[in-house]
Amino acid sequence: MSERLQPGDVAPAFTLPDADGNEVSLADHKGRKVIVYFYPAALTPGCTKQACDFTDNLDLLTGAGYDVIGISPDKPEKLAKFREKENLKVTLLADPDKKVLDAYAAFGEKKNYGKTYMGVIRSTIIVDESGKVEHALYNVRATGHVAKIIKDLGV
Repeated sequence: MSERLQPGDVAPAFTLPDADGNEVSLADHKGRKVIVYFYPAALTPGCTKQACDFTDNLDLLTGAGYDVIGISPDKPEKLAKFREKENLKVTLLADPDKKVLDAYAAFGEKKNYGKTYMGVIRSTIIVDESGKVEHALYNVRATGHVAKIIKDLGV
């Protein structure tokens, strides 16, 4: 597992397929701030709530200069179903090999009900216009997280 990112670190570059199979790179967003959030699985209650919260606030965030990208280990086909079912507007990227999840320290050891296992650590990394980490938030809650980001960013 990679070291957790810190403000000032260079955000690891990535290129991943979106829900339609098109390649999307972090570099495509150079000159804009990017909220990259990592979530465990499409079509699950917490992840649906979080994705809907980002979608509901997307106009506010993009208007303030932020693009939003959600990354999970799901395959593009599942992301397409997730997007259609929930009417999501955020960009969803597939990382089935977990290479980007690992590079961002968003995959690792988790504990739940006394069991330890490997899984996606719900995380949000905010990248500035030059590709540097502005905020690195790990073990975030699905509910209320988007409202907290908006408040913390002063949007």
